[in-house]
Amino acid sequence: MTSRELDAYFRAFLDLEGFLQIDSSLNGIQVDNNGADITKVAFAVDACMESFIRAAECGAGMLFTHHGLYWGSPIRIAGEFRTRIEYLLKNNLALYAVHLPLDQNPERGNNAVLAEKLGIKNPLPFGLYHGRKIGYKGSLAESLSLNDAVSRISFMGRPPAVILPFGKKINESCAVVSGGAAMEAMQAMEEGIDLYVTGETSHSIYHLAQEGRINIIAGGHYSTEVWGMRKVMECLAAELGLDVEFIDLPTGL
Repeated sequence: MTSRELDAYFRAFLDLEGFLQIDSSLNGIQVDNNGADITKVAFAVDACMESFIRAAECGAGMLFTHHGLYWGSPIRIAGEFRTRIEYLLKNNLALYAVHLPLDQNPERGNNAVLAEKLGIKNPLPFGLYHGRKIGYKGSLAESLSLNDAVSRISFMGRPPAVILPFGKKINESCAVVSGGAAMEAMQAMEEGIDLYVTGETSHSIYHLAQEGRINIIAGGHYSTEVWGMRKVMECLAAELGLDVEFIDLPTGL
């Protein structure tokens, strides 16, 4: 398939247009190839030289990432950024990035997959961000201890970044917003949620969480954002028959 055909495929289920006003990360094709057919797509959380090199080495014609190269401001094509662009062009490797639309997607997104793993029943939108709710919340199908919840969402068995065990021993409800969404714990407290799961926490939320008696699992920014990537990868392989490969580059953060 060409990069344009793959772009149409991704846009059929990822709401790139709907996030134009609040997501400055230039979702979609960030660096195109020369029009050559793509038979393999690599997936990685971050657009960085290591993910580029490993994508090229495994024979991928496109790299799909969650965190791309652009974040709303013009970047001079110099230094490390020039090196990255040059490598992509020399290896005819297309770069495709999807940020908030991948977090929010109700079937293949980071938060939907986390909600499913945790056993949230009939998940409802949660986590208001510039007028859009990008996470999910709901009652749990099975009561969970913090250890149970951690075991369900730990990618490759990696430990979470932080656990704040300030709430109930057994959790009956949960809300999830992957990545850097520490302050959304306030919304979870306001709604009486037992457990809030995100990627990163913050010093600013510690005492509020303690006083609000809520449990928080900060699973790691990276580790909470592999799930949508892998779901899209699995769907691409099943629906289009292309070769795929996940490039695991954990940051521990």
